[in-house]
Amino acid sequence: MNTIKQRNLFQESELLPISALQHIQFCERQCALIHIERIWAENRLTVEGHLLHEKVHDAGDETRPGITIARGLSIRSCKLGLIGKADAVEFHKQANGAQQPYPIEYKRGKPKIDDCDLVQLCAQALCLEEMLNITIPQGAIYYGKTHRRLEVVFSEALRQETESAARQLHALMKKGTTPTAVKTLKCEKCSLVEYCLPDTAGGNKSAIEYVKEISK
Repeated sequence: MNTIKQRNLFQESELLPISALQHIQFCERQCALIHIERIWAENRLTVEGHLLHEKVHDAGDETRPGITIARGLSIRSCKLGLIGKADAVEFHKQANGAQQPYPIEYKRGKPKIDDCDLVQLCAQALCLEEMLNITIPQGAIYYGKTHRRLEVVFSEALRQETESAARQLHALMKKGTTPTAVKTLKCEKCSLVEYCLPDTAGGNKSAIEYVKEISK
């Protein structure tokens, strides 16, 4: 049985950022460095991504024939224990007058081989479903490098993967310790590689502990 559905609703103070789902799927240690040790560093990829999100949010809301677009929409799920902002949500007017939400996430690069982007978008859909008491079958991810939308169907498998990632995130934060570093190809693109230190003895310590040790 789904453990998220078993427990009571998360309290306001327990809500974690939706963006952290991508961090934990990319690397548990990276996620801990950011959300437990509060370490962050920019590289070209993170700066470009941040600027793209700002550009989308700054565009403001918009109305087109049959569609209302809300940008930078605050969303949350007390069932999943998540909170954040949707880059854009299109509300499509249906024949019966109802508004069907269609969440859109903006990414600077191109589609990835893993599901981390899909999970982040699905989490936004699950938040909207809970808030609006409605079913959202699909959404899209716009990739800046390809200038195309990738349509994402919120299948049962993707929903379960998203809920699993949320559970994993809450378990990591509850434990409150940073996992040991494991060197992978992903490390080359990580903006925190200099803090993570996967090639050194510091890899089995938290970044803060390692810095304190070498500063003695």
